[in-house]
Amino acid sequence: MRALPRAILTVAAITVSIGLGSTPAHAGTGRGPAGQTLTATPTSGVSRAGATVTVTGNGYDVTKGIYVAFCVDNGAGAAPSPCGGGADTTGSTGASHWISSDPPSYGEGLAVPYGPGGSFRVTLTVSPRIGTIDCTVTRCVVASRADHTRTADRSQDVRVPVSFAAAAAPVPTRTPATAAPATTGGAARTTPPAAAPTGAAGTPTGGTPASATATAVAPAGTGDPAGPADAGDQAQVTRVSAASDTGRWWLAVLVVPVLGAVLLAGLRRRRHRRSTP
Repeated sequence: MRALPRAILTVAAITVSIGLGSTPAHAGTGRGPAGQTLTATPTSGVSRAGATVTVTGNGYDVTKGIYVAFCVDNGAGAAPSPCGGGADTTGSTGASHWISSDPPSYGEGLAVPYGPGGSFRVTLTVSPRIGTIDCTVTRCVVASRADHTRTADRSQDVRVPVSFAAAAAPVPTRTPATAAPATTGGAARTTPPAAAPTGAAGTPTGGTPASATATAVAPAGTGDPAGPADAGDQAQVTRVSAASDTGRWWLAVLVVPVLGAVLLAGLRRRRHRRSTP
């Protein structure tokens, strides 16, 4: 029974030690020449619209004042410069802070004193540009460096690189597609315009369209023969109207003999009756 409580205490102790000793996500830490450490959170994927970065330091020489700022990295042996906010001794811009436990008389009440063990904690406002310098192209860092009372002292230089989020991809512009005309055998086919309805302008209602008159085939023998491509292809149609003279002549030929036969038959019957006693 005693083994179980011991196991629980061991797991809890390991968990606490890991939590205390781990570095926050997206945090970066740099070390200086005298063993001092500088940690900034976050340092990767920082918003291009600007962000607030929390900076902590430990192990700094409390007899030397420093600036903590977001600066352009000029490499080892050169002071990080220029910095956002410049030499902001008041820290009013949030772009840099003055840390010193023994500032000049004019700095009393302006500089923030070190904590135990040469520690401090401040926040910085960072953005992708420092003046005209683009920090998405040029390496920029959260840095500590000696203050203006020791400008040549490089023993307080500690750097933590910062990277910004990738730029958003532009939204593509879509152009409506134009339908191409249908093709058959390589030749473009276009839809003919719709025919005008009966009674529309240019075609009198109940009349004969002008186009029909224009395309009528001339009768044979009129001196206007059809073209070679039309010869033999167009049938000649002759229509006889019942109201024409020709129709009346045929009617007389058919009706007169019938009437004559009826009259003759009637006369014969009368003669036959008279001759019968």
